[in-house]
Amino acid sequence: MTDYPNRRLHPADSGNAPATLSIWDKKTVCVLFTVLTFLAVGAFIYAAWKVIVAFIFAVLVAYLLDPVVAFVERRSWLSKGRRSRAVLQVYVGIGVLLAVLIIVAGPRLVTEGRTLAGELPVWMEKLTSGQIAWQIGARQGWSHNTQQYVQQWLSEHSHQIVAWAQHVGTFAAQFAVKAVWIILVPILAIFFLLDGNLFAQNVVELVDRRQQRQFLRGLLADLDTMLAHYIRAQLFLAALTLVVFTPLLTLIGLPYGTVLGVIAGVLEFIPLAGPLAAAVMILGVAFLTSYHHILLLAILLGAWRIIQDYVNSPRIMGKSLELHPLATLFAILSGGEVAGVIGVYLSIPIAATLRIFWRRWRAYNEANTASQPMPTKRTA
Repeated sequence: MTDYPNRRLHPADSGNAPATLSIWDKKTVCVLFTVLTFLAVGAFIYAAWKVIVAFIFAVLVAYLLDPVVAFVERRSWLSKGRRSRAVLQVYVGIGVLLAVLIIVAGPRLVTEGRTLAGELPVWMEKLTSGQIAWQIGARQGWSHNTQQYVQQWLSEHSHQIVAWAQHVGTFAAQFAVKAVWIILVPILAIFFLLDGNLFAQNVVELVDRRQQRQFLRGLLADLDTMLAHYIRAQLFLAALTLVVFTPLLTLIGLPYGTVLGVIAGVLEFIPLAGPLAAAVMILGVAFLTSYHHILLLAILLGAWRIIQDYVNSPRIMGKSLELHPLATLFAILSGGEVAGVIGVYLSIPIAATLRIFWRRWRAYNEANTASQPMPTKRTA
C-alpha cells in the first residue's frame, strides 16, 4: 500500500497542491487584537473610573469657563493676549464672587439648613407612626375617617418609607463624599483651558491615515460644539431656577424657602430627574410643615416647569443634543445605577457623545465603501 502521509510532492505537482489552512490568519489576528484591546480599555476604565470622572468634570468646567477666559484675554489690559494671565484673572474673579455670595447669603443658608436637618428625624418619626395625618388633617379640615385612613396607611407602609429615606440618605452621602473632587476639578480644568487645543491636535496626530484624521477632527468638532452648548445652557437654566425659586418660595412664606430654592437650582442641572426631585422635595416639605397653600405651590411649580421645558429650554438648548426624552430618561436611570450621583450628572453628555460617535462612524464607513473600486466582471 502506498504511504500517502509520507509521500513527497513532486515539484511539478506543487502548483496543484491544496493551500494549507491556518487558524492564525491575518483577519483572525486583527479580530483577536481588537477584542483584547477593548477588554484592556474596559478594565482600565473600571479600575480608574474615579480619576476618569474627575478629568471629565474638569473638561466640562473648562468648556464652561472658556468663553469668559477668551473675553478677558481679548479685553483685559492685564492679560495682554496671554491666556495664562486671563485664566488667573477669571479664577480670582470667581473666588471673589463666591466670597461675596457666602458673606451675603451664607448665614441664612446655614441657619435654615441646620434647622431643616434637625427637623428631618422628627418628621420621619411622625410620618412612619402616622401621627402626621392627625396633625395635618386637623389644620386642613379633613374628616375623622380620612385622618384615620391616612394614619393607618402610613403605619402599614412604614418599612417602605424608612427604606426610601435610607436610599435618599445614601444618595446624599455619596454626593458629600464625592464633593472632595470639587477641589481637584478646577485645578485640572486649568490645564484644559491652557492647552485644550494642543491636546486635541495630539489626539488627531496619533493616526496615520488621512481619512481617520478627518474622522477624528469631525468627531472632536462635533463634541466641542455639543459640550460647550450643553454645559452653558444647563448652567443658565439652573441659574434661572435658582434666581426665580429662592425669592418666590420666600415670598409665599414657605418654610426653608431659601435652602429649597438653592437646592432646586442645583438639581435643575440634571435633565428630567432633577426638576422632578426638586418638586417632590418642595411639596414634601410643604406637606410636612402643614403649609396652607400647597395647591398654589403645586400650580406655581407646574407653571414654571412648562415655562422651562417649552419656552426657555428650546430657546437656550436648541438642538445641541437631539436626544429623545425616552433616551434621556434611560440614560439618567442607567447612569444612576452604574455610578450613582456622578452617573446621573454625566449620563446625558455621555449619551449625546455616543450618538455623535455613532453618526460619525457610520458616515466614515459609508465614505470608505463609496471610495472602494467596484469589482470588474470577467467575460467568458
